[in-house]
Amino acid sequence: MSLFTIDPKKCKRDGICAAVCPAQIIIQKDKKSFPSMLAGGEEFCINCGHCVAVCPHGAMALATMTAEGCPPIDKSLLPTALALKHLLQARRSVRQYKKTPVSRKLLMALLDTARFAPTGSNKQQVHWTVFSKPDEVHKLAAMVIDFIKTMLPVTTDEAAVRRFRRIVSAWESGRDRIMRGAPHLIVAHSPSDLSFPAADCAIALTYLELYAYTQGLGTCWAGYFTGAAGLHEPLIRALSLPAGHQCYGAVMLGYPQYRYHRIPGRNEAQINWR
Repeated sequence: MSLFTIDPKKCKRDGICAAVCPAQIIIQKDKKSFPSMLAGGEEFCINCGHCVAVCPHGAMALATMTAEGCPPIDKSLLPTALALKHLLQARRSVRQYKKTPVSRKLLMALLDTARFAPTGSNKQQVHWTVFSKPDEVHKLAAMVIDFIKTMLPVTTDEAAVRRFRRIVSAWESGRDRIMRGAPHLIVAHSPSDLSFPAADCAIALTYLELYAYTQGLGTCWAGYFTGAAGLHEPLIRALSLPAGHQCYGAVMLGYPQYRYHRIPGRNEAQINWR
C-alpha cells in the first residue's frame, strides 16, 4: 500500500501539503501537477500527519490515517490568548491532597490528552506507569526516604545535607514530604536510546498536569522520586520498567485539599536580545 494517497477530485494542487512536510518528502513539480512522493521518501516519513491535517480540502490520506479519522479543529472550543495565559499563571503545584481517589476514567482522560504532546521526530515513545493505590504510592515514598538516608553520609553539600535531614525528620514524625500524601503517582518513562527522551517525557507531563488543572485536580512534580528512580535498586525493582527504559519524570496527583485564590509573583523574565 502506498504511504499516502491523494483524492484527485478534492485536491486543488495548492502545494500546502508539500510546504509543511517536515521531512520534505512531498514534492509538486508545478501547479498543474498533483503532489507526489519523493523517490525513497517512505524511509524519512515520521508519520506526523501534518499533510493530512493541513489540507483544507480533505484530499490527503496516509496509510496510517485518513482525513475522516482526524477530527476537525473546532475554533469555538479554543481558549482566547487571555484565557490560556490566565490558566498557565493560575496553575499551582499542589502538596496537600484529599483522600478522595481519582476515577480510572479521569486518569485515562489525562493520559489520552498527554499523548498528543510533541515528541522528537514524532517517535511517540512516552510510556506511562500509573500507581493508583495510595498505599503503593506510600511504599514508593518510603523507598525514596531509604535512598536519601544512604546518600546522607556521602553528600558533601552542606545545604543538601540540611535539606535531606529535614525530609527524613518529617517522615519519621509522620509527615510525607516525598509524595505529600497524594493518592496517585504517574510516572513517565521512555527508551533511553532515543534522541530526546527527557524532553519528550517532560513535555508530555506538562500537557498532563495542565489538563489535570482544568479537571479540578492538583499535581506536583515528584523530583525526589525521579532522582532516586534511576539509582536506588529497590525502587528500580519496584518500578519494574521495560528493559532499556528510564524514568524521566513523575507527578503526584489527586484532588487538592485547598484552593488558591491569587497568582503569586515571579521574577521578571531573564532575556538576552540578539
